[in-house]
Amino acid sequence: MAASALVLALPAGAASHSGKASHAKTAGAKSGKAAVGASRSAQKEKAGAREARGSRESRSVREAREAREARDAKGAKAQARLKKGAVATAAAAAAGTAAVAEARGTRKAPPAGAIQEASNAEARLIAIYELFGRGQARPALAKARELVRDYPNFQLAQLVYGDLLASQVPAAHSLSDAASVARLKGNPAMAELQEESRRRLQALRERPPPNTVPSQFLELSTRSRYAIAIDASRSRLYLLENGDKGLKLVADYYISVGKSGIDKSVEGDARTPLGVYFITSSLDPKSLKDLYGAGALPINYPNAYDQRRGKTGGGIWLHGTPSQQYARAPLASDGCVVMANPDLRQLLRKVQIGATPVVTARSLQWISQPQAEKDAQSFTSAINAWKDARTQGNEAQLKKFYLPDFQRQAKKSADGISIVRDEMEYAQGRRIQLKDVSYLHWRDSEDTMVATFGEVFEGERSGRMRRQYWLRQAGEWKLFHEEILG
Repeated sequence: MAASALVLALPAGAASHSGKASHAKTAGAKSGKAAVGASRSAQKEKAGAREARGSRESRSVREAREAREARDAKGAKAQARLKKGAVATAAAAAAGTAAVAEARGTRKAPPAGAIQEASNAEARLIAIYELFGRGQARPALAKARELVRDYPNFQLAQLVYGDLLASQVPAAHSLSDAASVARLKGNPAMAELQEESRRRLQALRERPPPNTVPSQFLELSTRSRYAIAIDASRSRLYLLENGDKGLKLVADYYISVGKSGIDKSVEGDARTPLGVYFITSSLDPKSLKDLYGAGALPINYPNAYDQRRGKTGGGIWLHGTPSQQYARAPLASDGCVVMANPDLRQLLRKVQIGATPVVTARSLQWISQPQAEKDAQSFTSAINAWKDARTQGNEAQLKKFYLPDFQRQAKKSADGISIVRDEMEYAQGRRIQLKDVSYLHWRDSEDTMVATFGEVFEGERSGRMRRQYWLRQAGEWKLFHEEILG
């Protein structure tokens, strides 16, 4: 039988590495009772041959040979028992012809190091895939045995280990039958594990181009040392480090999203929201149920743009897995983003409360830094014009930047004073410098920008920190919400 998870790992043409063994397993699974009959016939022929040879051999030679054959038979039975217990014993039917076709049409996977700082378990799993893809089943089996020993709750690794055990058993000793194949084919848990395998490999093969960033990150202040981007189509979280030369991809991890998928809109829909968010706190794992694993990082869903569109719900977190489960299925949560506990621990050491942006996208688009700068030009012009109108005290010009339903969420309310007049009185004609600027672009049915920046008036050393939500209407950027952060 073709391996249920490993068949997805084969690069172009690698199916031939498995050679006759793979063909024999497939043929054995299809032939059913005929294969059993052939096996019995073969056993009879061997017995006859042994009797013929016995008349010509000495008793000591015959006994030694029979003892060796008995050991071989015992080993074959042991392998068959292992195969029967493995979760992948009869999973070829679930993998099917489509999986084989995908394997043959796939480019050769890059080395495990291509997943930057991948969790140790995933890097080891990818190494096993590569060994199998090169036809080195026995070394792959040895590494898989070590992996499941070190991570006994890693279900996909258990599946791969079962596949490799099954690949060592001759077709004549196969314990599978059509009924067991059909049962596994309809097993939702098996389908979920195969989908997890497919998505992990997709993320490995389809790497972001070098020196690119997700299209949402047009500009990021160095105060934000890291940024997070989630690609739901690949079940992948990308961690980017922000330095003097801009954003750089430093790690990425397999993740799970909502049972019902993405694009959350109402409370209880079991979907993960799409948009631009920020980490708002870090919850102590000691205060959480085992379901959340090593900790939790809440995000600010629903943000101002979500609320403008009437979206409801809350309690969306990035969190870990239960202690008895290494990873969850691609679609498994009530709307949260779920990571393996070792991966989450790496993330917990790097995020900043209130400063780490989290983009959750259906599918990430990666662009060059020059392209990001170009895409930011129209908005940069708009926010500079807004700043200059305040300095110049031009009330009519400043008013054009605000939508009629503009709202401000601040520690101190304007209380009856129009926002335009409040801004002019606050500026008092002084020159303004924007510092620590971040522009995060979100585009779906509308075009929005989340701008975070500090402002310092001429002659002063500190000022307000603002987060603004802008909407492009008829080609012009308009403010619809603002938060004064401090």
